[in-house]
Amino acid sequence: MMRRILFVTLALTTAFASACSSSEETPAGGGSSLPDGAGLLKDAAASTADIRSAHFTLTVNGELPEIPVKKAEGDLTREGGDGGGAKGTVSMKLLGDLFEGDFVLVGNSLYIKGPTGGWQELPASMVRSLYDPAAILDPDRGVAKVLASVRDPKTEGTEDVDGVSTYRVTGRVEQDVVKNLVPGVGSDVDITFWVRQDGGHQPVKASVKLGEPTVDVTLSDIDKQVTITAPK
Repeated sequence: MMRRILFVTLALTTAFASACSSSEETPAGGGSSLPDGAGLLKDAAASTADIRSAHFTLTVNGELPEIPVKKAEGDLTREGGDGGGAKGTVSMKLLGDLFEGDFVLVGNSLYIKGPTGGWQELPASMVRSLYDPAAILDPDRGVAKVLASVRDPKTEGTEDVDGVSTYRVTGRVEQDVVKNLVPGVGSDVDITFWVRQDGGHQPVKASVKLGEPTVDVTLSDIDKQVTITAPK
């Protein structure tokens, strides 16, 4: 009798351990339980094309002299003219010097303000030829266009990005497509997207690999109220 009880207990313990191990197992990259990368990016491109406003960050990790922007963060909107508008802070090469300060891009004007002094107005075309943050939400030039143009997309796994559950999808993009998102790119690049697991799989983060360095772009606060006006 004691042997039977011991045998049953051991069998139940083994079955329980096996079940726990199975439930905690994470599928390897590209496993059959992960959604198809092409389908995820197709959904993400469609949902991104409908975004009207967002908060963004752009960060260059490493030395990339050919990239004029080193770091930028702010708010974007597609309202207020053909090119939309943007405001925030930026560190970039401007007129031959490193500029670090605030910017407002609205209509045909760019307003900049450094650590000291007031606002200075410049033609918007001056900065748009170097870096146009408003292009990020442009369906024909920005993130939506890049998402729709990724070659050989592959879902590699799941990941938590700033508290958001995402799928990580990798692929490759042509230089002409990505240059509006990351200015200064001179060749085709490897890219990784992190897209939300829920809803329309909106992108949370993109990382463009340029050798060892990377350029990361994030989007958050999707469709929040953003009003951009010229500073006084």
